[in-house]
Amino acid sequence: MRVAVTGTPGTGKTTATDLLASDPDFDLDVVHLNDVIKSEGFDEGTDEDRGSVIADLDAVAGWLEGRDDLLFESHLAHNFEADRVVVLRAHPDTVVERLRERGDGDAKAYENAESEALDVVLSEAVETHGLDSVYEIDTTEQSPEDVAAAIAAVVAGEREPSAGEVTYIEWL
Repeated sequence: MRVAVTGTPGTGKTTATDLLASDPDFDLDVVHLNDVIKSEGFDEGTDEDRGSVIADLDAVAGWLEGRDDLLFESHLAHNFEADRVVVLRAHPDTVVERLRERGDGDAKAYENAESEALDVVLSEAVETHGLDSVYEIDTTEQSPEDVAAAIAAVVAGEREPSAGEVTYIEWL
């Protein structure tokens, strides 16, 4: 099984998947794709306007090829083959708050909040994987432990696919 955990930056992907990685009862290996991109040099330079690395998606796909029993997370994770895709969502104000807390500037924080309000990652995940493989989880009011438990329920087949149930369009 391969499970992708994706979402706009600031929705809680790394925090929740770190909890799963430390759970001895969780059966999948947990990989943070952003760490792989850095450690393996899978980048094509830096986007100077955004101050972020431009990932070489073909190189990442090659690295993932043949790896099973894996949960991988990144805001890019929905771009790769997976049996199930978990899309974490959070209210745009929450995204701004979380990104500022980790040191991102206002421009980057608000750009990501707008992306979240427009359902960019969710739309891409559904387009790539189909409605039957996407599981949307709103993290706004949940603890990291609850989010990790919700992801584990997706992995265990205890949750039905869902997409389009969370909306923040009014934020715009």
